[in-house]
Amino acid sequence: MPAAIDLRRGALFMLLSELMFVLMGTQIRAVADSMPNEMVVFFRNLIGLQIVLPLLWQHGRHALHTRRPGLHLFRGLAGISAMYCFFYAIAHLPLANAMILKMSAPLFIPLIAWWWLKERLNSMILLVVLLGFAGVWLILKPDPGQLADDEKVALIALAGGFFAALAKTTVRKLTGTESPMVIVFYFALTGLCVSAVPALIAWKTPQGIEWLHLLGVGLLASAGQLLMTRAYSHAPASQISHYSYSSILYASLVGWWLWDEWMDGWAWLGAGLVVLSGMLLIRRRPVMSPQESPAGASAAAASSGSAAPAERSPPG
Repeated sequence: MPAAIDLRRGALFMLLSELMFVLMGTQIRAVADSMPNEMVVFFRNLIGLQIVLPLLWQHGRHALHTRRPGLHLFRGLAGISAMYCFFYAIAHLPLANAMILKMSAPLFIPLIAWWWLKERLNSMILLVVLLGFAGVWLILKPDPGQLADDEKVALIALAGGFFAALAKTTVRKLTGTESPMVIVFYFALTGLCVSAVPALIAWKTPQGIEWLHLLGVGLLASAGQLLMTRAYSHAPASQISHYSYSSILYASLVGWWLWDEWMDGWAWLGAGLVVLSGMLLIRRRPVMSPQESPAGASAAAASSGSAAPAERSPPG
């Protein structure tokens, strides 16, 4: 962390980071009709690993040493599961809805931390979590009789939020013994290896502009992660994480401009509840977090294909 906190720079980099993630979503949508989701996820991980390797080279081979390979694998599986869910949701839901449901990850983190890390879950935090899930319900608007196709996809996006929260909580445990470079590298490696198998099964050789869209997914996701890390190097997560909700506004404008998508009043109310609950959780969590440092932020940013707001504890 720089000697002087620069909130303006931190906020600017966070806003740019979320813009990259939304633009990544446009590339996913552009190629979704012609390329299987398995291949989109694979190329995102392939390009992401290419970004990590030069950084690893600077640290030498000793940076590969780990004392917790099993936990790295668990974190990788959770993160790649979140990526599959999010990418599928972006391809099949209005862009703004997909981005809002991506933001459900902070709602699961206190519950996972209570169950797994035995952290205290007081009545106020539980009330805020329930408020957030009420917002999710307003966005889903489930039919008691039968789930529509969009509602089924939305549930997949919600599952992605759970997997992302699980990955972030796992990073909390890993930071006790592992360096950020090790955490980022093993996630990138696990993501590439795991996503390669489904991609080979569903393989369809990209043609022409499809190559550019797949490249765009990987580059924009990596740019978003790097910008997020830069944001946390200028200011603590507790002071700038709320700027990550700008992705909802970006996605709404882009979805309206490109695909004539617009959320109704109930969905906007639900989005407001999700944002409000997320911001309250960020402020109420205990002050102890690897994401209060740029190192912790870099490890957390790679948890999924795009990022959700950072919790102060336990993030990941």
